[in-house]
Amino acid sequence: MNLQLLQTRLGYTFQDAGLLQQALTHRSHSSLHNERLEFLGDSVLNCVVASILYERYIAIDEGDLSRLRANLVKQQSLYEIAQKLELSQFLRLGEGELKSGGFRRPSILADTLEALLGAIFLDGGFNPARDAIRSFYIPILDSVDPQTLGKDAKTLLQEFLQSKKISLPQYNVVATHGAAHSQEFEIECLVPKLGIQVYGRGGSRRAGEQAAAKLALEVAEQALVKTPAAARKAKPRAAQLKLAGIATIQSDAAPAQQDSPAANPASGKLANT
Repeated sequence: MNLQLLQTRLGYTFQDAGLLQQALTHRSHSSLHNERLEFLGDSVLNCVVASILYERYIAIDEGDLSRLRANLVKQQSLYEIAQKLELSQFLRLGEGELKSGGFRRPSILADTLEALLGAIFLDGGFNPARDAIRSFYIPILDSVDPQTLGKDAKTLLQEFLQSKKISLPQYNVVATHGAAHSQEFEIECLVPKLGIQVYGRGGSRRAGEQAAAKLALEVAEQALVKTPAAARKAKPRAAQLKLAGIATIQSDAAPAQQDSPAANPASGKLANT
């Protein structure tokens, strides 16, 4: 285990190697584990990310700053940073966690990243921890839109349609699949003015609606980009495959396919989820 490589990636060299070892130690490995360091690192992380957002987005209000911060410090975001650091190769896990693939588990990797930040704070103080966090997040913020980051698909679809003065989408449960304890919901999302009818699936009605909304937004954006403004009054017809995560859209010039699972998914396919 090359801990010098990890320290190079973190941009920080520990004075106390024991702190680094503890930060990488899961509770399944030994009694001296990283959970207290994780608690500390979580607080430092929230403080620094809040400071970055406050400095960077001077025109954004408190509500949107909170939304941005919550998205940036959530488990998935931390997991993606841990993946870039290739943190899994440095974890100290018990035998059971190793056998069950704990080194790939998002929760373990995210918690370990927070523990490392806590360890840097204890070892070198606030400034080195702040510098490490900034090195993770500045590149992310350079590539995202603060107006949409952290908003769910239904909200984004609603805002997009409202900006085009188009009526809000309609959601309908069209089917449920599986046993009662593990049902999957198939949800239809309709945007009549654009001729959009797409389907999404999820383990709950909400999850299915989110999946359908994500697909509808992709179709709507492409429909409005590809359709000249003068031609928008003649609504394009959409032909969809009744499969989760697949939608097609065709112009009036082309004959519409039948709404059937047997239709050719390669024709006009815009998105996959």
